Amino acid sequence: MTRLYRVFREIHSWNVLAIAIVTLTSVPAIAIMRDALVPATANWSHIKEYLLTDYIINTAVLFGFSGFFASMLGLSLAYLITVFDFPLRNFFRWALILPLSIPAYIGAYTYSGMVDYTGAVTKLLSWAAGRLILLDIMSVPGAIFIFTFFLFPYVYVISRGFLAKFSAPFIESARMLGKSPRQIFLTVVLPLSRGVAASGCALVLMEVANDYGVVSFFGIPTFSVAIFKVWFGMGDIHSAVRLSLYLMGFVLAAVLLEKALRGQKRFSITTAKPRELTRQRLQKYAGWLAAGYCLLVFGFGFVFPVIQLLVWALLTYTEAVTGDFIQAAANTLVAAAICAAVIVVCAAIITNSARISRSAPARLASKLTVLGYSIPGAVIALGVLIFFAALSKLTEAVWNYSLLTSVFMLYFAYIVRFLAVGCSTIENGFDKVGKTFFEASRTLGRSITATFFQVDLKMILPSMLGAFALVFVDMTKELPLTLILRPFNYNTLASKVYEYAHDERIQYSAPAALIIIAVCIVSVYYLSKAEKE
Repeated sequence: MTRLYRVFREIHSWNVLAIAIVTLTSVPAIAIMRDALVPATANWSHIKEYLLTDYIINTAVLFGFSGFFASMLGLSLAYLITVFDFPLRNFFRWALILPLSIPAYIGAYTYSGMVDYTGAVTKLLSWAAGRLILLDIMSVPGAIFIFTFFLFPYVYVISRGFLAKFSAPFIESARMLGKSPRQIFLTVVLPLSRGVAASGCALVLMEVANDYGVVSFFGIPTFSVAIFKVWFGMGDIHSAVRLSLYLMGFVLAAVLLEKALRGQKRFSITTAKPRELTRQRLQKYAGWLAAGYCLLVFGFGFVFPVIQLLVWALLTYTEAVTGDFIQAAANTLVAAAICAAVIVVCAAIITNSARISRSAPARLASKLTVLGYSIPGAVIALGVLIFFAALSKLTEAVWNYSLLTSVFMLYFAYIVRFLAVGCSTIENGFDKVGKTFFEASRTLGRSITATFFQVDLKMILPSMLGAFALVFVDMTKELPLTLILRPFNYNTLASKVYEYAHDERIQYSAPAALIIIAVCIVSVYYLSKAEKE
């Protein structure tokens, strides 16, 4: 009886910790729902009558076209890399992931400088045409271009992994029936990859919903821009909350669309071990055409922006790298390191609790962590503001200290936003380890807590380090949360890039942007490494 009581107590303690963490990080979403019940203000009546339609249309257009073009680009590249052999294929296999290391807002700022009156692209086109040629990238089509070329790797990575493992019998059968590569893509690859492409597209749409830097700089009225304007311009948090609910509706629609595209169709591999597809060698002309297509996408998504940023950095680093820049870099590193460490610890508790427990609450807690990542940053920021406004009344009465003006509010928002990233990575680590060693340790009489520290922790340490790196990178480039919740005179590298761009000094943002990109490449490295494993 004593041992049973001890086991029950330990399982209960892990569950309680996990549920407590998830409950605390779910408070912002609950606060948003609660505040939506407050009666509408006069500002909301004006927004609803004159502005809401534009917000809906622009957001829907960005969602629809960005998701479609990113999906087609990612899936077509995955098809080429997986099915065919052509010059530079091994290089493009990993290089096509690199556009993911450039945040969309940095890509937008860079391209706007490249196509302005004195930009490199404008000079080149004008020289070739013999007259002045100006491209208007600061528009809805321009934003779609940015989102497509900097977010397509989400679809590319997922689709390529799927096709490499499961497409061999289907594609080889189509080849035996005399189908051309174009016919195979349209009749085999597209239907077969519909589900995984939809998953990648859902990630693209979540990033589009979370974006503020691109649409605000391009002057496109979307829900994320409206939330900022209503909160900072009008001081009307209740109307901002209502706009947040609309934006959450778009994200929910994207998730439901993914489920609908998956449908009820299933397939299974009849062999015990899926075999690798034998790649088809393209003839010289077709091979270089495929390589040219990959090179063009890689150039637009990575090479051209990075070259431009390097040129700007060489011209401006003496003026841009000041004490404020160094302080912003230090703030970024400290915030990312602290929050990533907290997230890894919380994620380990949540995932281990779900793994060892049979109770529904513990398993539900691990599923609820995805809420933070699926909710746009501007919405989370509003929920955190509402929560900390109520919490500050208590802290001011007890300690005479307001949490609303502290960096802890920003840290808490980071943890809410990126907890799902840590949980998914560590959960994958637990899945690879299994429960064999855990059960063996329990049979030998070790407690659950002792087993975790003496057995499980050593085996999932690589996954925890990977989770730390991924979360660290995500927080380094996070913009909406930082802009809304940062204390006075507090900057990060992302906010410095934003300030330079909106002060029309884009060139001075290059050093900070390059540091963010360099840190983000770490995430791409772990993504490639995890895929190989």
